[in-house]
Amino acid sequence: MKYSRATNYALHTMVYLTLTSKGKSVGVEQLASIQDLSPTYLSKILTKLVKAGLIESTPGVKGGYSIAKKASEISFLDVIHAIEGKTTLFSCSLEHENFHNEDCLIENVMIDAEKEMTDQLANQYIMDIAKEIELTKKQKSCD
Repeated sequence: MKYSRATNYALHTMVYLTLTSKGKSVGVEQLASIQDLSPTYLSKILTKLVKAGLIESTPGVKGGYSIAKKASEISFLDVIHAIEGKTTLFSCSLEHENFHNEDCLIENVMIDAEKEMTDQLANQYIMDIAKEIELTKKQKSCD
C-alpha cells in the first residue's frame, strides 16, 4: 500500500504551517522551495487542503496559506482524505458463487486491516509531530 507523493507533500506542508507563527501566512513560493517542488504542483495540493477546510488562503502580495483551524484537531487522516479521497483501499473483484458465500472473506480481512490503520491515522495529529520537531530543536540548541 502506498500513498501518493501529494499526500507526502501535504503532510509536510501541514506540519510546516503548524510551526509557523499564528496569524502569519506563508506564500506558495516559500512552501514549494522548502520541499523543492514546483509552485504549480504544490498549488494543486494546497487547493485540496483549502477545499477540505484544513488551511486557508489569503490573497494579495502579503497573502499565503495558514492553518484554518486548531492544529491539535487536524489528524493525519484528515490530510490523507483531503488529498486521496475517502475511498477504500481494497475492493473484491471476484464473484463468489463457487464458494457458496455472498461475502468476500478476503475483502473482510482487508476492511478490518484498513479500519485499524485509519483508526491509527485518525488519532495521530499534525500538532503532535510539530511539538516533537520543536522539542528536538530546543534540545539541539541546548547542546
